[in-house]
Amino acid sequence: MSEKESEFTIHPITVLQDNIVWVWVHNCNAVVVDPSISSPVERWILDNNLSLEAILQTHHHEDHIGGTQNLIKRWPNAMVIASKKELKRIPFQTFSVDDNDIFHLLDSEIKVIEVNGHTNNHIAFYISKADAKYNILFPGDTLFGGGCGRLLEGTPIQMFESLYKLNSLPENTKIYSAHEYTENNLKWALELEPNNISIIERLKLVQIKLQKGMCSLPSSLLEERKTNLFLRADNVEDFTALRKHKDCWKC
Repeated sequence: MSEKESEFTIHPITVLQDNIVWVWVHNCNAVVVDPSISSPVERWILDNNLSLEAILQTHHHEDHIGGTQNLIKRWPNAMVIASKKELKRIPFQTFSVDDNDIFHLLDSEIKVIEVNGHTNNHIAFYISKADAKYNILFPGDTLFGGGCGRLLEGTPIQMFESLYKLNSLPENTKIYSAHEYTENNLKWALELEPNNISIIERLKLVQIKLQKGMCSLPSSLLEERKTNLFLRADNVEDFTALRKHKDCWKC
């Protein structure tokens, strides 16, 4: 499975219980996003006769950086791109970035967006091309299909503001989240809004994909605006109530 745009493709590698490692390919080069573990990623890159150019790290959690050091042993020239505020927790980064920084990879412009909440120093990577039909977002654990990340270090206002930033991107932005949580999130949303046709229809399509062994992602920002209750929260208080409800749902 892959998502094609112009001359590059983006492929999911599902690992661990529900992580998705995205591999962005252009010509013979690959960029890996948040490699949880190394073996399946290394095997996929080698099987496809690619060279690893860079690794994008959204945050420091082990299920996002656990495979990085082995990958850069195999490809020592690959850049590891991470937040400069995480030099202690991602010490093997070789290209440090900050909020609103812009850099180039695989013939594309990438903007760094600071999206704290899940962790204190979480970043997302936004890829835009002038001639593209859609833009690309790697949000890590900030925005999921139908959901958002738990507040493990940050505050509700931080996550609310982070989601506001992402919701301000163009509606045709494709969202490549780092976990396969879509079905669970939509079931929760449907319990709160049982007559929401958009949620009902999306849940059916997601379940069909999963039954076929497919990934439910990427989604689009337009789709999330219709079905993601966290993006539709009007204020921090509403967001906080939703996050608490989801945290305790089926506990």
